[in-house]
Amino acid sequence: MSMNHYINKIVELDISGKTTFVGRLIDLGLDIMVLYNGHDYLYIPLLHMHRLRELSEEDYTVLREIEENLIEESQRISYRNILQQAKGKFIEIYVTGGKSLHGYITSVLNDYLVFYSPVYKNVFVSLHHLKWLTPYSNELTPYSLSDKELPVRPASAPFVRNFEEQLKKYENQLVVLDLGDQSEKIGVLKEVSNNIVELITANGESMYWKLAHVKSVHLP
Repeated sequence: MSMNHYINKIVELDISGKTTFVGRLIDLGLDIMVLYNGHDYLYIPLLHMHRLRELSEEDYTVLREIEENLIEESQRISYRNILQQAKGKFIEIYVTGGKSLHGYITSVLNDYLVFYSPVYKNVFVSLHHLKWLTPYSNELTPYSLSDKELPVRPASAPFVRNFEEQLKKYENQLVVLDLGDQSEKIGVLKEVSNNIVELITANGESMYWKLAHVKSVHLP
């Protein structure tokens, strides 16, 4: 079964997190789609797709002409290819908790990426939980900061290819899971083992989290 016949059609898309988008389906790869909502391009991994249906042109009016795409049209798109091409470009990504991150992808590893945000600094984002990304114009910078005010500072230490092994490097340090959407996700990383993360919270309680459900990690 192919969804290619929806390309250039106006569609309604439901994804993880009870989120719905309406826009024109610009391109479709094996594991990612590109949707234009009249204002932004949304690069959405197919693993988060719940439902897709076509709308009539009368249901939705695209407000702007389609602009130059982030990717070259001659290339077959894929999730990893999009992430690699987005490195160093100012983008917005959505991961969790109604919060989006604005900044730059600095590294793409096996199952996670490293994202530099002026607010959160270096954030490790699980590739399984990145809901979508949106590129900005090349003339824009996060929060209109100048290059001098916003030097991208990748983490100095080399990265391990695997998300779990990378987190082990931060054992006994204070970390924040999922941008701190719950107080129990802020604490000292006691141990990472067998896909389980143990945090010591502010009151000294041990809290255990399944790593497969951890969307992002950063150091405060």
